Amino acid sequence: MISIENVSKVYGTRHGPREVLHDVNLTIYRGEKIGILGRNGAGKSTLVRLISGAELPTSGHVRRTMSVSWPLAFTGGFQGSLTGLDNLRFICRVYGAPIGPAIPFVEAFSELGPYLREPIKKYSSGMRARLAFALSMAIDFDCYLIDEVVAVGDSRFHEKCHTELFEKRKDKAMIIVSHNPAYIAEHCDRAAVLYNGTLQLFDGVDEALDSYHAQS
Repeated sequence: MISIENVSKVYGTRHGPREVLHDVNLTIYRGEKIGILGRNGAGKSTLVRLISGAELPTSGHVRRTMSVSWPLAFTGGFQGSLTGLDNLRFICRVYGAPIGPAIPFVEAFSELGPYLREPIKKYSSGMRARLAFALSMAIDFDCYLIDEVVAVGDSRFHEKCHTELFEKRKDKAMIIVSHNPAYIAEHCDRAAVLYNGTLQLFDGVDEALDSYHAQS
């Protein structure tokens, strides 16, 4: 379970403090798919970073009793001077995952070929995204964080990612944040709308979509 309890997040700006999230509450259970809808700048990515543990809330608590991924295809944690393979080994050690089976999986899934043994600073943005997604799938998390639509590579590779995530891991919990209502409707059991820093949770996806559209 992931429990978000009275969480607020304030950032300092040149014009003074800005509250991005205000008193947010949300509980995610094992196997549940929850969508969070919000316009650009609504605070969706901030909420994902708080859930992942990449940032701490200004007030409130995020409690986790299941393992949580980093946002899928996130490349910001790579060490550019290390090879893709070395980054893989490092991440496996951090998460306590076995390195042996991860290497052939990432080799096959990322389709990077010899570039897996080259420094990441030589990668294109697409290559980095492929590696990041492959690494996310190589480690078995209880809950996957999806920040916007997962669209990595060309249409064939995109379909490969979709199968790996939504079919082979359909028993896993997922938190999907997006401003794309169709994507939320396709993959989620429940949904919430993030607006002006507050989160309103709905029992059904349709109710959340109606509320989201009403704010347009």
